[in-house]
Amino acid sequence: MEKQHDGDESAGSLKRHDSAEEPGCPLACEHSSSPQQEESTMMRRSDNYLPVPGEEKNLDVAFISTKPRSNESIPLKNLYADDGSTLYSQLGPYFSDGQRRVDYVLAYHIQKPSSIRRRSSRFGDNNFIRRLRRSLSMRSSRAPLQPKEDPEIAAQDQRTDYHEDDKRFRREEFEENLLETGLELEKDEGSKIPGIGFLKIHAPWNVLCREAEFMKLKMPTKKVYEVKQGSNLVEKIRLFIHKVTAPLHPKVDANRPQSVKSLSHPFSREKQHLFDLSDRDKFFDSKTRSSIVYEVLKRTRCTRAKYSMGITSLLANGVYTSAYPLHDGDIDGVNAEANDRKLLYEEWASYSVFYKYQPIGLIRKYFGEKVGLYFAWLGVYTQMLIPAAIVGVIVFLYGCATVDDNIPSMEICDHRNNITMCPLCDRACSYWKLVTACGTARASHLFDNPATVFFSIFMALWAVLFMEHWKRRQMRLNYVWDLTGFGEEEEDHNRAEYEFRVMQKTMRQEHSTPKGEKVKLTCTDRMPAYLTTVVMMGFMITVTFAIVFGVILYRISIKAALHMSNYPAARSNIRATVKTTAAIINLIVIIILDEIYAAIARWLTTLEVPKTDKSFEERLIFKTFILKFVNAFTPIVYLAFFRGRLVGRPGNYLYVVGSYRMEECAHAGCLMELCIQLCITMLGKQLIQNNLFEIGIPKLKKLLRRRKSDLDSKQEEELNKTLQRYEKDHILGPFVGLSPEYMEMIIQFGMVTLFVASFPLAPLFALLNNIIEIRLDAKKFVMELRRPIAAKAKDIGIWYNLLRGLSKVAVIVNAFVISFTSDFIPRLVYQYMYSPDGTMHGFIDHTLSFFNVSDFQPGTEPLQPMHLGYSVQTCRYKDYREPPWSSTPYELSKEFWAILAARLAFVIVFQNVVMLMSDFVDWLIPDIPKDISLQMHKEKILMVELFMKEEQGKRLAARDHHNRDNCTSSSSASPPQPRSRPISHANCG
Repeated sequence: MEKQHDGDESAGSLKRHDSAEEPGCPLACEHSSSPQQEESTMMRRSDNYLPVPGEEKNLDVAFISTKPRSNESIPLKNLYADDGSTLYSQLGPYFSDGQRRVDYVLAYHIQKPSSIRRRSSRFGDNNFIRRLRRSLSMRSSRAPLQPKEDPEIAAQDQRTDYHEDDKRFRREEFEENLLETGLELEKDEGSKIPGIGFLKIHAPWNVLCREAEFMKLKMPTKKVYEVKQGSNLVEKIRLFIHKVTAPLHPKVDANRPQSVKSLSHPFSREKQHLFDLSDRDKFFDSKTRSSIVYEVLKRTRCTRAKYSMGITSLLANGVYTSAYPLHDGDIDGVNAEANDRKLLYEEWASYSVFYKYQPIGLIRKYFGEKVGLYFAWLGVYTQMLIPAAIVGVIVFLYGCATVDDNIPSMEICDHRNNITMCPLCDRACSYWKLVTACGTARASHLFDNPATVFFSIFMALWAVLFMEHWKRRQMRLNYVWDLTGFGEEEEDHNRAEYEFRVMQKTMRQEHSTPKGEKVKLTCTDRMPAYLTTVVMMGFMITVTFAIVFGVILYRISIKAALHMSNYPAARSNIRATVKTTAAIINLIVIIILDEIYAAIARWLTTLEVPKTDKSFEERLIFKTFILKFVNAFTPIVYLAFFRGRLVGRPGNYLYVVGSYRMEECAHAGCLMELCIQLCITMLGKQLIQNNLFEIGIPKLKKLLRRRKSDLDSKQEEELNKTLQRYEKDHILGPFVGLSPEYMEMIIQFGMVTLFVASFPLAPLFALLNNIIEIRLDAKKFVMELRRPIAAKAKDIGIWYNLLRGLSKVAVIVNAFVISFTSDFIPRLVYQYMYSPDGTMHGFIDHTLSFFNVSDFQPGTEPLQPMHLGYSVQTCRYKDYREPPWSSTPYELSKEFWAILAARLAFVIVFQNVVMLMSDFVDWLIPDIPKDISLQMHKEKILMVELFMKEEQGKRLAARDHHNRDNCTSSSSASPPQPRSRPISHANCG
């Protein structure tokens, strides 16, 4: 009897409550039901209730089924061991009966003040909610404050108790509505995670069928057909390639023939005979079951409050703390059963299989189409980087092989030329010999050579080929995954913040709004948020420019300080020191601002209150991309197009912030500094931001969690073995979406394509990073994150448009880099217009202008004019200007204008030729592979034939039934009258 009483106490948390109008009850107006409804509901729920021993007396496990079946009745003594533990816990993600699968889990806080628990045990009323409300309303008279208790703290606790009760009442209403949809629930408030209760949700077969029909889910039918990849020759080539690359394929789907595909059709309860329902437990896989339950959760509302609340609103308001589907099982341990998660870990998330293809089909089966498309895109991108990396390495090696034959660098390194250069800064710097820039000139040739022009054209075409290859791959996946008829027409539910703002607006305009008119947020309502977004975005971009300008001032001042240094080591490598330290500072700033900008972009998007999750995601992506793109590429754009062009000349330099003279490029050009900045930024972002953060932060969180729980690794491992599946998944990190993963790759794609003319090794570094990135992301999805909701998607969405835009911009940027940043155009102009013998001999002298040292502005001449050991009368500087002895001294020469015209002409020609070639390649390659279009056409024909046969079978069956009815009626009727011809009864036999 005592045990039954405890069960009644526990069951009370899921029963309807009677909201009697008691004086002072704060929630009586929001939660009410008739006594008849309450009595029927209590009877219905108590029919199928099984208590499970918990850690606390009245915090137990209970499950409720609206339609109990006789074969589900399990004796209570068979459910538990002698120590009270569940016997079926080893069976995996199931209810306590070990039969019904947990399709979804909602977690919530169950912390209650001790005063309420004491009073609740004092009252003997069976209605738990009535008793709790009475105790709240009579708090002031029945529960006087303790002498040592602060009245302010007590009042705060009372408000907290009220909010906790309100959340509990909302949970009860939501769970009642879930039960009415046909879902089956089971509560566990005695888990090993203190303060957390779990609501386990199971969708029975009838609910799965009903929702699958509503959602128009395509399911495989019994009809299978042979898939041909093309003509006989194409088929033979495909089979040969498959055999050669067999060691690179993951060992999954071994039992499924590759040349056979099931015909899929939207599920219908009327046409269940078309589908193979021999094993109902496996017909809907775990991914599909959880997505069906999630659709029911999104559709179910709480309506007793002042405004309607769905699952998103309940999560946002803390009524539930988290909601997630369960992983299939464990991935390690001796007793770990074979499951898709374990298979993904072994064949995908392990570094030992880095050389293999990804099991895209299994990824889609486990995580859904949206995650599957991301990893398929990442795989195609990484695969396409292989030829780009090979060509980039060849271009770099070409530069290494021809560096000794490069005439301009040989002239710089020739001591016989004895060219004296003008000081690089005012006062502190002195005259210097051009031969000291020999190392920089030779290094610049590695990246600034004729092969880089070819590589820029190659990379522009590579980007187009990559986009076309992905479109074809995407169409093939759509066909294999039965997404060809999938559209975005399904309802996108409103976000919780939007519903809350609409509720606030409704309350403000309660009397002014016409009855029946639907209230929604207009552009006027969002105008303050839009203005805030514009101002903040402009401010943050300005901050980025200011920081880049600060790094420029750092370079200028540190260069002057090193020139004044008394240490020979500091004076010997001034250029390398300044370049490297400035690039590292830029990298640190980029990484810090990336995190800040991501948070600010999310805050601004939240202020705008987008209506749906899709709108929220697109707005967030747009803001984050702009801020991160500007943050990452502003230092690079400055080095490529502005540095060295806003300098002036000796005697008339350009100064900023008082006495800071704008910096100029090295004699070999700014391309080398651009290369150093790109190299450090790309490697640093990939190593620190992408990989170190993704490895280090989860390990740090795990270490902090272990220290907080005062458990060593062995104790934590032992505790982990005793946890249920839903408890283990609750400890994992929440899935925050694919936007951060895509954003990493989009910025990397920009690094690879936009300035590839200055850094041919960028594709190689990207390839090495992505090989690691794929396995890192795989490990994170399989081991460290909760299982995401399986979301359907036909494509990668807005990211494709960003990629396409970047590939177009890359053509223009590389044209300007080759034309204005490198010396490619000046070398061509000199060789074909000014060289006396048609060679590059004399090119260095041609690029240097003369300056008379007597024309220095007062206070800018060197402090040590005799630094080289002799008096300098004229020095040289890199520019195309008239000499001091001409009629127009220091004016721009005609060579400058000729080279400028050639540069602009090259930009126009390069851009149009490459764009034309890109469009031709785009036109030449069809978006849909020919064999896929044929198979899709074949599928339609087979589907028509299938329904025609079904319709014909129905007509034959109806005709036979009609004939049998006629025969029966003729035999049972009176004997017919004699006729001249007998009636034939052949069809009645």
